[in-house]
Amino acid sequence: MNELKLIEAYKNELQNYSLEQLRHISLEGVWSIGQMYDHLILVAQEYLDNMEACAATEEEQPLGKTEFGKRLFENGGFPPIKIKLPDELNEPPNNSDSIEKLMSRIDEVMQRMERSKTKLDDVNPNNKVQHGGFGWLNAREWYALVGMHFRHHLRQKEELVEKLRLQGVNEA
Repeated sequence: MNELKLIEAYKNELQNYSLEQLRHISLEGVWSIGQMYDHLILVAQEYLDNMEACAATEEEQPLGKTEFGKRLFENGGFPPIKIKLPDELNEPPNNSDSIEKLMSRIDEVMQRMERSKTKLDDVNPNNKVQHGGFGWLNAREWYALVGMHFRHHLRQKEELVEKLRLQGVNEA
């Protein structure tokens, strides 16, 4: 499934949740479905910002990916593990957006990706921006990372939906 179809599936699934389900936190330290969506949208925008920074720079970067970054791209995605960010990067995501607001924000990501995809071939692959864990990535890699990140959270989404079911939180 390509990036845009995957993100559209996330958007369409938003209609399956009530506002109570969207904001329900099952356990302390576990995100709600709405927080997971907020996280995905914020990270996608950050990755697209970095992709645009690659396009805007005129300076080539000879450095490459970290070992983890190399494996990530060789495998085409994140490993099937939960990744804990350092505390300073682990602020809980927003849990107050409505379903409509989240859908609108996802639309913005999809539109930005559609506009960006057409420009990827014009960006020098040696123009890179550094990712804290993956090393130096070019515009095409930043773009691909958006889809990888959405795919990585599919398992989390399934777990959150199952917790809603088990806890009997009102359905949409």
